[in-house]
Amino acid sequence: MPRLIRALSSLAVAALASLPAHAEDLVLTGAGSLKEVMTEITRRFGEANGVLVKTAFGPSGLMRERIEKGETVHVFASADMGHPLTLRDQGRASHVAMFTRNALCAVAKPAIGLSPGNFLETLLDPAVKLGTSTPKADPAGDYTWAMFRIADALKPGSFATLEGKAQQIVGGATSNADVGGRDPAVAALADGRVDLVIGYCTSARLRVAQMPELQVVEVPTAMRVGPEYGLAVIKDAGPAAVGLAFYILSPEGQAILARYGFDPVGLPAKTR
Repeated sequence: MPRLIRALSSLAVAALASLPAHAEDLVLTGAGSLKEVMTEITRRFGEANGVLVKTAFGPSGLMRERIEKGETVHVFASADMGHPLTLRDQGRASHVAMFTRNALCAVAKPAIGLSPGNFLETLLDPAVKLGTSTPKADPAGDYTWAMFRIADALKPGSFATLEGKAQQIVGGATSNADVGGRDPAVAALADGRVDLVIGYCTSARLRVAQMPELQVVEVPTAMRVGPEYGLAVIKDAGPAAVGLAFYILSPEGQAILARYGFDPVGLPAKTR
């Protein structure tokens, strides 16, 4: 990671210095879980550098496919490292770096009594309806399936049970739009289709804001996996795109990520 940041830094120093007063517009696409924080980061970067940064958000796998189909994108912020690395391997991205971490949480109806101590037992309960994101299209689904595999090592047979009962209610090509002004996961909890939903802890905070009675329980340490977020600068995107990527990795950008509940990877140690 330090080598990647140093490589990006060497380009960004010259890039930021060369930005004209009104540089050309930039396009950043990113994971849906980054919408709020990246909206602030891109706004701050744009105001400081005279750049209009346009944004679009959705499941990372689907956003990567849009880049592969030729959509104009300059910076891609994914909820995993796999999609940015795929773009680099294809020759579509010039630089890739991890820029933050997240964690998985369950948001659940209080009636099911979910706790860290009964987490797996509750997920396996035949009476509990489980909601997830969509594997392959959305890294949140991939991380959840990885958690199911860890559960299987703890209690053999868990993977088949959990995969069989999981309802992929968000993160697919047609399951991301709000339902009646609510997050689709909140809508599914409210109408009784599911009793709990596995997703990012940062997303859990937003869901509780829409449905305050929900309980939030972080995935126990023994079942924890990822998430690690990756940043890609698209090939030939220009100096402003490099500058934006470097700003995301800078102490200022990392501090904004921390304020939104993400685990930054580039903040300096606190001094006494």
